Amino acid sequence: MAKAIALLSGGLDSTLAILTLLQQNIEVVAITFLTHFGCDAGNSSSCSSNPFKHAAKFNFEVKLNHLSDKFIDIVKNPKYGHGKNMNPCIDCRILMLKEARAYMDTIGADFIATGEVVGQRPMSQRRELFPFIDRQAGVEGLVLRPLSAKLLTPTIAEINGLVDRQKLHAFNGRTRKPQMKLAEELGLCEYPSPAGGCLLTDPLYSYRLKELLTYEPQPEVRDINLLKVGRHFRLSGEIKAIVGRNERENETIETMVRDGDLLMYVPDFGSPFTLLSGVLLFNNGRNGIISNCARITARYSDAKGLSLVNVKVLQADKGEFANLTVEPADSELIESCKVVPQNAKKTS
Repeated sequence: MAKAIALLSGGLDSTLAILTLLQQNIEVVAITFLTHFGCDAGNSSSCSSNPFKHAAKFNFEVKLNHLSDKFIDIVKNPKYGHGKNMNPCIDCRILMLKEARAYMDTIGADFIATGEVVGQRPMSQRRELFPFIDRQAGVEGLVLRPLSAKLLTPTIAEINGLVDRQKLHAFNGRTRKPQMKLAEELGLCEYPSPAGGCLLTDPLYSYRLKELLTYEPQPEVRDINLLKVGRHFRLSGEIKAIVGRNERENETIETMVRDGDLLMYVPDFGSPFTLLSGVLLFNNGRNGIISNCARITARYSDAKGLSLVNVKVLQADKGEFANLTVEPADSELIESCKVVPQNAKKTS
């Protein structure tokens, strides 16, 4: 029996690619790659879906592979450039195929399969680009793209008779109608909505990431995870404030506080939690920074209409640090330090 390593995002296309192989009695071991830039856990699109759900139903194996620092490195300096935002799609695909090739060799699989469709994504899923990506990843002839295989040069697996090319597909372009029809035929009833890509394709997230790398070229994982949460304010070169936008974000921020941080909120009113990162590790202008952060916290609380607001300040693991009475931040302060593109700055 032939054995394939399949790249599984959890979305419709990658799942259909696997089911197409299973229809030919090919053994499939799927790899789901994880990065620090995946979707928010509440997102219903493919990049946050459970990869094990369909594996249990259709009887294939799933392995998780976290790309960790390897992926951060290519995000910072991709050899083949970023897309419209911070997405290094070509370098990302090459890295994943290299990792898949290593695992293929380890378990003695015959080829690699992906759910890529010709013309579906403008940067990395172009017919003329597939051979280039495969060469750079060292997997020439080894990557079968079952959903568009009939539009592409036959792979080694097809030439050697491990896969019946006539039972593969010729899907093309951005429409999902052929895939949805195939899903119905194969008994795939539940699948997530199409995703625009990982967080690196999001303009605001990408801007925040660029800004972070400007001040911290070697960010910690927590710094990257905080980019997904709240409103961000740069109060100095070393210090940022993250202001929660709702109860869920407040809870997330609270779990990310660490030594050197302060946590602020307005008692007795609906209030964001504000994380002021690293302020106790830096002395220059500390009092002014703490005061400005308290003003921003007041501005986004339900007490923002008052002339003076009491803001409670807690120190990580040590309890109360101070109680400050401040004026809520005005538009000038908000706009001067809010981390958003200039043409998107708002006081709300």
